[in-house]
Amino acid sequence: MSASPAEVTRTPLYGERAIADAELICFDNPRQSRAYEVSIELPEFTCLCPFSGYPDFAVLRLLYQPGPRVVELKSIKLYVNSFRNRTISHEEVANCILDDLVEACNPVWMQLEADFYPRGNVHTVVRVSHGERQPC
Repeated sequence: MSASPAEVTRTPLYGERAIADAELICFDNPRQSRAYEVSIELPEFTCLCPFSGYPDFAVLRLLYQPGPRVVELKSIKLYVNSFRNRTISHEEVANCILDDLVEACNPVWMQLEADFYPRGNVHTVVRVSHGERQPC
């Protein structure tokens, strides 16, 4: 049964509701006995500068070697969208996202690169990691 137009367009909108309810979902690693890497790029990340309130835009690049669990893609999309109205520094957002992902899926190794678009002639890239990378 599909939602009525009134249900779909009520405030908050269905996308806003999905983002507000977002949680990182993982599933069992289908090849836990093999070292392999998963690469995920999220090119439309946004948050707010804690000093000016201006929006900050970034490309997030996640590279990880799964442990017992793998991150489900839709859940990570909704999770990162939850930062769009959050006032947070570049450094803290990268560390916060990495911490949440590590807690959710317990990877062997994980690296997150937050490549922020230049603003005021300054380009910032924050790279954080967890664990020890294994040869694939």
